[in-house]
Amino acid sequence: ILSNLTAMDSQKFANEKFNGKRVGKVDMDKLNTKGGSLSLGHPFGATGSRLVTTAARRLQQEQERFALIAACADGGTGHACILERYDN
Repeated sequence: ILSNLTAMDSQKFANEKFNGKRVGKVDMDKLNTKGGSLSLGHPFGATGSRLVTTAARRLQQEQERFALIAACADGGTGHACILERYDN
């Protein structure tokens, strides 16, 4: 994870891989503050639903607008989604 964060903030990496479009520095105060899928505890195979449920609940509790969820899978596949909280 640290190497990915370093690469996202590297202009050299951006020049080599992304036509110079650097992602930038990630705010560590907002990154995975409650842990990932393993630390949340879930039955095997329920990672996606567990992450979405936790993110939705945190959006309500913390009155935030967006949550980004990502998970990898065997064989180099994975998925990501953005949740948006609407005011009630």
